[in-house]
Amino acid sequence: MAADSTYGLLVAGAEGPAAGGESAELLDPSTNRPIARVAVGTADDAARAMEVAQRAFEGSDWAGGDGARRARSLARLARLLDERAEEFARLETENMGKTLRESRIDVGFVVRTLEYVSGLADKLEGTTIPVPGSRLNYTVREALGVTVHIAPWNYPLLLAMRSVAPALAAGNTVVLKPASLTPLTAIRLARLAREAGIPDGVLNVVPGPGGKLGEALVRDRRCRSVSFTGSSEVGRRIAALAAERLIPAALELGGKSPVVVLPDADLDRAARGIALGIFGNAGQMCWAGSRLIVHESVRETLLAKLRAIAEATRLGPGTEEGVEMGPLVSRDQEARVLEYVRSARDDGGRLVTGGAKAGGDRLAEGNFVQPTVVDGLAPDARAAREEIFGPVLSSFAFGEVDEAVRLANATAYGLFAAVWTRDLASAHHVARRLEAGMVVVNEPPLTFPQTPFGGFKESGLGSEQGARGLEGYTRTKNVLLNVALPKKKG
Repeated sequence: MAADSTYGLLVAGAEGPAAGGESAELLDPSTNRPIARVAVGTADDAARAMEVAQRAFEGSDWAGGDGARRARSLARLARLLDERAEEFARLETENMGKTLRESRIDVGFVVRTLEYVSGLADKLEGTTIPVPGSRLNYTVREALGVTVHIAPWNYPLLLAMRSVAPALAAGNTVVLKPASLTPLTAIRLARLAREAGIPDGVLNVVPGPGGKLGEALVRDRRCRSVSFTGSSEVGRRIAALAAERLIPAALELGGKSPVVVLPDADLDRAARGIALGIFGNAGQMCWAGSRLIVHESVRETLLAKLRAIAEATRLGPGTEEGVEMGPLVSRDQEARVLEYVRSARDDGGRLVTGGAKAGGDRLAEGNFVQPTVVDGLAPDARAAREEIFGPVLSSFAFGEVDEAVRLANATAYGLFAAVWTRDLASAHHVARRLEAGMVVVNEPPLTFPQTPFGGFKESGLGSEQGARGLEGYTRTKNVLLNVALPKKKG
């Protein structure tokens, strides 16, 4: 284990053990050897964190004070994280498994997110609305109160702070539940919050099991909003709990994202982008481009290029420089992905490349799966319909654009889609018809802190990022004043 190998709950600015004294061992996915122990929170810890956050909301001037103070604190937190970016990237890689290159990009995105929302913290403006008579009508945007954030394991810090940062900027206090497998960078960042000037109790982190701990947080009467990123199954449960209490819920759920390649596309560029969109982060991405829909005239050429990229991809521990794909996050996830590959073969899929656990003594102890491409599956096959969350690409051919659009939209999900073409008119035409919250043209999956991120259909509710993402952590109050002068007597 590393020297800093014990992590606790971070509540009211202090780090300590869980109420029940339980802790869990965390493993390095590349070796399955222990790297740390972390406290496992209980329902009692959830209640304490919510009480602390409520007191901080009511008792500090974080919500009611000058937004410029919040702006300065969040900007300082961005600078502190930027100064420690390499430390955070290495910790993320050791805990989750992704490559250092990917972790560095993730930490940079968090820094930019904090910078972006800090610039909005003092700009939550209301409006004046003309009404009849001698009256003044105006609106005020207010913080909600205590907001709950349940983060996933695939982008541990990035997806936590994507919702936490705007909630803080809007003046809320926060309880964050990171994923049980990957809580370390969230706890480490919360340690920096005090140094950045964020009052104790404003940002609290309680790691633990999603079922018991997550439900306790959402059910708590002090919870005024919940943000969840994860599976559609759990998202439905979160939505039901939020509906019972009539609180807003932002849900970013699963995906089975199409990548449409038209016959005029730059195939070398497309192959690189498609590979990045399915083999990046070992395919453990909600917006992974996992369904390739390619014109029949270029199908074999593109598949050959993807096979060459997949077989040249260097696998290994994410901490090693030059590694291009790290391990899956756990043994369970490895088993899940390999079971989907077996299912694809049983359903008539042809393995273009990959499809097995990566071999060799260097990788034997870790959770490594070969980059995999499957061709010839029926669109309704299980591996073609369900989210695999691994480096597995399914390929389908089309003849006409209408067929490509139909195949692309033939999924319960609608988070992300990509189009590869040199023709601007075709790009617009296809993008407008795709049922997805985000569409990119001639790009791998790509987003920015200032652009909205959210899905259609079973990919979730609402969107995050951008100025409107911050507004989602406020409520609007309307104020109407009668300013008529009193009538003179006589």
